[in-house]
Amino acid sequence: MEIKKALITAAGPSQRGLVLQWLVDRDGESKTALQIIIEEALASGIEEIGVVTTPGDGQIFLTAAGPHASRITLIEQHQPRGFGHAVLSGSDFIGSSPFLLLVGDHLYVSRDPSPCARQLIAVASTHGCAVSAVQGTHERKLPYYGAVGGRRIHGESELYEITDVIEKPTPTEAEQRLIVPGLRAGHYLCFFGMHVLTPLVLELLEDAARKPGSVQLSPILDQLARRERYLAFEARGRRFDIGPRLGLLKAQLALGLEGRQRDEVLTLMLELLADRELDRPR
Repeated sequence: MEIKKALITAAGPSQRGLVLQWLVDRDGESKTALQIIIEEALASGIEEIGVVTTPGDGQIFLTAAGPHASRITLIEQHQPRGFGHAVLSGSDFIGSSPFLLLVGDHLYVSRDPSPCARQLIAVASTHGCAVSAVQGTHERKLPYYGAVGGRRIHGESELYEITDVIEKPTPTEAEQRLIVPGLRAGHYLCFFGMHVLTPLVLELLEDAARKPGSVQLSPILDQLARRERYLAFEARGRRFDIGPRLGLLKAQLALGLEGRQRDEVLTLMLELLADRELDRPR
């Protein structure tokens, strides 16, 4: 399986603003979140990138892409019908190829020499099937993520055969359907924000879009698990959702602490703590 195309969804009401936010990356350079995500894809062997936007936002996103503006194809999502519909909007761009899907409100810090997306693509290429990156996540965060259930593949410490997918499950649902042997108690495999998907996903999304209402991706992925082999991969890294309160700050700290300016970041944090202690009333 050869994965050369990527789709970045950035048309959601919250994603539109988040991907335009500026951060300092691991090399100490100021970049938009969109540029950092694009570079994650390019560093993973992706050659063509489609960015799903709302109508009229094209020029803003081209500017936010910085030096990579010529490498992206803008795709408008003309109806706000959900995440699955945003993915379906890129069907003409994707064609009949497997593709990397990235969400516009997540950033990644790899613990491996390879970027997280490259790790995921390598697994999908080796096994020749759809693979979603996941991260062991405490049950208190279940309201924020899609989660999967399944079983660990024998002899593979990071790979699971997916049997169920539930979007933002309740703790009861998770306990009944998503327990994965080997995970810490109270933890579940939640989506990491990146997937390698096969053309069957677009067929299933197209069928769903014929019905009224929103089109979500997780129910489609649940169907996918029953139609063809579908794996979950625990990426060697961390995802940072920049959408929640303090999410952008947490992502910035993570990038700084893993980057070339780690010592400077640590010094600044210590200075802030020291100044706070000095300002405290005696």
